[in-house]
Amino acid sequence: MNFKGNLIATGNTANLYLWNNKIVKVFKENLPPTESLYEAKKQEFAYSCGLNVPKVLEVKKINGIQAIIMEYINGETLGHRLLKNQIEAEQYINVLVNIQKRIHEVKVESEEIERMDIKVSRKIESAPSLNQRQKKALFSRLNSLKYEPRLCHGDLHPFNLIMNEDVVSIIDWVDASAGDIRADVCRTYLLLSQHSIELAELYLHLYCCNINISKSEILQWLPIIAGAMLDENVSSSEENKRLMNIVIQICDG
Repeated sequence: MNFKGNLIATGNTANLYLWNNKIVKVFKENLPPTESLYEAKKQEFAYSCGLNVPKVLEVKKINGIQAIIMEYINGETLGHRLLKNQIEAEQYINVLVNIQKRIHEVKVESEEIERMDIKVSRKIESAPSLNQRQKKALFSRLNSLKYEPRLCHGDLHPFNLIMNEDVVSIIDWVDASAGDIRADVCRTYLLLSQHSIELAELYLHLYCCNINISKSEILQWLPIIAGAMLDENVSSSEENKRLMNIVIQICDG
């Protein structure tokens, strides 16, 4: 394949290129060889549910490196719009909430997509900052929570929503799972709070008002999600410390 795409974004696991009016996601070479198929399957499932998701066109190797070729969605991320116009923060956060509600309406059978409890357990077990006692406490809390499995994005934040006029497209489905919508909301809350507590609290308030659920129901997932996030490439030592403090308050308190 003669590939000379224009690099448009770089992430922890892949680089994104614009090529022939398509997006080419080229994965880092240290990842498992099934990573592209794993992510593409989740994205295809979300697309099949009628959500506004870029269509997967092909999964292949480019110069020996695994890649996904997908539909190009022209537009601007909700995150960039929010940064440019914070006066309209409530309007943009409402867009995020409404999209997330639409995702959560999808009921999922466990065999259709990865189970959230399995994915979260794997991340907690692999988190290098957690000791065995903390892991045991998190597993105990995780196993005590009951829920109807719904489609959860797993990493929904303003920069994973692309706006083109009135259409909002949802990208980056690698962390999707069949799980508890409260956990998905808790994850978004934690991601937003990395940058702005005020924005995170606004988001949580708007979501709770929209679906008539209490803040405490969502925040019961807080130490579990924080523990799982410690397995990720945390952006700073301060953020790592913040996540550990959330776990410690529950496990060591």
